[in-house]
Amino acid sequence: MTATEPAGSTGEFNGDIDVNDKPPTKRDLDKVADLPVLDVNGKPHAFKSLFSVDTGETSRVLIIFIRHFFCGNCQEYLRSLSTSITPDALHALPTPTKVIVIGCGQPGLIPMYTKETQCPYPIYADPSKKLYSQLGMIRTLNLGSKSPEYMQYSVPSAVIRAVYQSLKAGRDAFKGGDYWQVGGEFLFENAQVSWCHRMKNTRDHAEIPETRRQLGLDGAKPPLRKTFSSSIRRSSSQLQRRLSDRRKSWSRSRDRTEKSSPEGSMMEKVKEDKHEEEASERSSKEEVTTNGAATATKGS
Repeated sequence: MTATEPAGSTGEFNGDIDVNDKPPTKRDLDKVADLPVLDVNGKPHAFKSLFSVDTGETSRVLIIFIRHFFCGNCQEYLRSLSTSITPDALHALPTPTKVIVIGCGQPGLIPMYTKETQCPYPIYADPSKKLYSQLGMIRTLNLGSKSPEYMQYSVPSAVIRAVYQSLKAGRDAFKGGDYWQVGGEFLFENAQVSWCHRMKNTRDHAEIPETRRQLGLDGAKPPLRKTFSSSIRRSSSQLQRRLSDRRKSWSRSRDRTEKSSPEGSMMEKVKEDKHEEEASERSSKEEVTTNGAATATKGS
């Protein structure tokens, strides 16, 4: 198999591959038209129903294929895309346009994914990965040599978030999808693909400015957002302040408890007696010193 092999290839690559971005033909689309995708409730829908123009509602659809549902890179991509290409911006276009997302995990994780990415667009699942295979998307774990513009935090932060989400998912941790599978973007116009981009590595979604241009928007970069790492630093600072306040509260509470208990009262009495004894000793010493000085003065 080569990087330019036609749709339907299923090879596994370890490097950054020069994948063919040639749009699938009508014949290719006919082969996948009836393949099922699952909605958030697990209900199957024919793939062709996502971009069909029979209803006359929408004549252009951008379908985004992501990796597994725990992929921090794809989550960051959707966060950037959602803030840069909003539903209001799409509604203002001369051509009716919508965005649809498809992942390769189980549909039960779609609510978690929607919450994590704040994605306003419908998300479906293709756990069989047949659409990925038939539409020419490859399998690789290579990160690529360049961090894309849509990534607004570091790879370690993405890994930490993915691990945290997996642990939080419990039994669903192994239902996120194939970690090797990468995706791409396909722009359907009148039920045909006018433009597509297939990922060459795990961080190779089409850059936001390019996607905006393909949709007829300007090529503006995605706005800066609050990143996960900055949230961690802010949470850490808040936690330190809370711990400091808690220690002070514990100290005050302990002092009050000691003073109110019989043992505490006795200790306070001992402390007071000791202070009085020390004060008396100091007073006696001062008196002796004063008398000695007076006697010396008389003798002189």
